[in-house]
Amino acid sequence: MQIAMLGLGRMGANMAQRLLRGGHKVVVYDVDPRRATELAAHGATPATTLDEVVAALQPPRVVWMMVPAGRITEESIVSLAAKLSRGDLIIDGGNSNFKESMRRAQELQQRGLLFMDAGTSGGVWGLKNGYCLTVGGSPEAVRLARPALETLAPENGLLHTGPAGSGHFTKMVHNGIEYGVMAAYGEGFEILKSAPFPNLDLPAIAKVWLHGSVVRSWLLELLAEALSKDPRLESVRGYVEDSGEGRWTVQAAMDQNVPAPVITLSLIERIASRQQESFNAKVQAALRNEFGGHEVKKA
Repeated sequence: MQIAMLGLGRMGANMAQRLLRGGHKVVVYDVDPRRATELAAHGATPATTLDEVVAALQPPRVVWMMVPAGRITEESIVSLAAKLSRGDLIIDGGNSNFKESMRRAQELQQRGLLFMDAGTSGGVWGLKNGYCLTVGGSPEAVRLARPALETLAPENGLLHTGPAGSGHFTKMVHNGIEYGVMAAYGEGFEILKSAPFPNLDLPAIAKVWLHGSVVRSWLLELLAEALSKDPRLESVRGYVEDSGEGRWTVQAAMDQNVPAPVITLSLIERIASRQQESFNAKVQAALRNEFGGHEVKKA
């Protein structure tokens, strides 16, 4: 099939290559034209403007966006919608808020355009292994994109979750779970690192747990790789970012009256990791000194 890929960062560029390997005609566009030129060497059709993207596709057109959530996604959809024709499909494969996806689907429907939100997981390994896809949208939208979806996903890695917004909602919760799992691994390996048994081999422990252990996972496999390169992670600063999905998962849990303490605490731990020194901790130290005369460590 014909499909355009907008946004050629680490995910978008690899997805374009996987589609090309699957025999699809892929039009590629990025604000940095060099990225499109690089993919032309793999057989893609580069475009330097959105008008060129639209002109290079036969209707009904399918345009997949892999751009940062928020303002850039909104502006891209508005610009595309003004250039596309009735029956064309816009797919948002980024990590947009599911409520925004629901709104966008309604607005585009009023213009005769189709919309699909694709929760996309797989990271930099997706080119080789495929991308787990949870997609929300109408049956018509999914039917139109199905050849590309089946190329991008590994076997059994594609699910139509329901109406627009459900794909991003599912991916949001997926990422919230990821926060909790990563935090548990982090806590466990810090306990191992400070154990009363000197020189525990952390890379070896991670690797042996990959064989038959109930905590084996792909994340543990990646941790084993990281520890093999740097057993004490001395080259890594303990500063952990979040890209929004964990916060939205916690908010959804509160909106739906679902207790989610593990995911919530894992999000708070990420926020705490960004502080050079916690003012919260200073307040508590000062209070202990005031009410009990406990020693305060001087700055």
